[in-house]
Amino acid sequence: MYFTDRGIEELAERRGEESVSFHWLAERLREFVDLNPEFETPVERLATWMARLDDDDPDDE
Repeated sequence: MYFTDRGIEELAERRGEESVSFHWLAERLREFVDLNPEFETPVERLATWMARLDDDDPDDE
């Protein structure tokens, strides 16, 4: 388990039953980067990865 898995597990435990929109998530990521500009690159990479998850889906062909 990576150290960061603890935060992911906490998120799943505390908010796992909630539904949110991608708009809401994007706004939270923007707020986080505004407060923590040193994380701009990792957040950008995460957002881009999430946005492109279905690009290589073989079911789409």
